[in-house]
Amino acid sequence: MTKQFEDHCWKDVVPADILDLYSHYSRDVFVGPNPALLAIDLYELAYQGGPQPVSEVSKTYPSSCGAFAWEAIAPTERLFAASRAAGIPVFYSTGDLRPDNGSEVKATKRRASSRDPAAYAIRPEFAPQPGDVVIRKMRASVFFGTPLIAQLVQRGVQSVIICGESTSGCVRATAVEAYSYGLHVTLVEECCFDRNLLAHKFNLFDMHHKYADVLDIDTVVGHLETLARKVG
Repeated sequence: MTKQFEDHCWKDVVPADILDLYSHYSRDVFVGPNPALLAIDLYELAYQGGPQPVSEVSKTYPSSCGAFAWEAIAPTERLFAASRAAGIPVFYSTGDLRPDNGSEVKATKRRASSRDPAAYAIRPEFAPQPGDVVIRKMRASVFFGTPLIAQLVQRGVQSVIICGESTSGCVRATAVEAYSYGLHVTLVEECCFDRNLLAHKFNLFDMHHKYADVLDIDTVVGHLETLARKVG
């Protein structure tokens, strides 16, 4: 179990002595019951500059995830297709740029992100469809200060499948809060991404051992296909 439990992208950055410290977290992992898909910040800002190294695109687009964002497009399209075929609820998050939202709060002294509404439009590959819900948020977690948990409860959702960016930021904040609400959390490894590959890998590792089950795209799609057959 332990070897399979650790068979993920962090294998090349987490040394054996650290893995040993976390060995007691080893368990069976799975997609939880009555899931919903949470797509975190799949907006144009993360893809600006094209599929180039982050070190290059960040000179012009400091919030871009560069090639890491683009590499996640194909597996994320698979995840969306399987989720829709299974008939599970789909929720998105994006930034709340409304001028009357009262938010001028700065989290850090980092360079401000774009305030262009077009930068916060969902990528066309993942465009919301009728019945989907788009949540506009002002903080990292899509749960904070939004009606998301009430909407999940109304739909009988007991678990969430999370994709998007950034792994170390908004994805992590959302996963931890979902766990805190008692939801089973699945993170789809190939469908999460970050500007910093080390931060991506170690945050997946850390959340896998504390708050979430990190699963590969094939496993999650296989589970959703089973759900789709039951629905059909």
